[in-house]
Amino acid sequence: MGLPLRDHQHHTYSEYLTWPDDVRYELIDGQAVMMAPAPNLDHQDIVGELFYQIRQQLEGKPCRPFIAPVDVRLPRGDEANEDIDTVVQPDVIIVCDPGKLDRRGVRGAPDWVAEVLSPSTAAHDQVVKRRIYERARVPEYWLVHPNDRTLTIYTLRDGAYGRPDIFELKETTRLQTMPELEIAWDALVERLPKQEF
Repeated sequence: MGLPLRDHQHHTYSEYLTWPDDVRYELIDGQAVMMAPAPNLDHQDIVGELFYQIRQQLEGKPCRPFIAPVDVRLPRGDEANEDIDTVVQPDVIIVCDPGKLDRRGVRGAPDWVAEVLSPSTAAHDQVVKRRIYERARVPEYWLVHPNDRTLTIYTLRDGAYGRPDIFELKETTRLQTMPELEIAWDALVERLPKQEF
């Protein structure tokens, strides 16, 4: 989702906490990755709408949605927080286990992750973060493609993401691992700029 610093040092969460707030980073396997500049309004509109719809449907239920920026620490095992070397900031997440939440964010895999792609983040989200979320055992990972109006869904089966399901952004799409939740697309897509061919 950005540009590696290429300092070839292995960083941990304890160092990450000391970095300046005016530049956002993710930490992927110990490598600092600078986040892209502020995304465009279409991206923000989609992220906001996903969060809004999910939040309404989860009202009064134990699962909670969060919107970026929120640090999600993904330990490989039982290492202490300060030793974790992967910290990401997904666009929208759902966390159902309150034991994963603390004042600094989330420790452990969210139950659902959605990333909205932009030209500067597409490769990172589709390749690097997909691998990270699979390793962390995130049950369901959505990639929203605003330009081609499609949605790619990876679902964890037997510990791995297999072939993804691909849908058009129209009508409604249910979460595969939480089918009581769904996203309605039509009004949102209508607000997006018309596609040019």
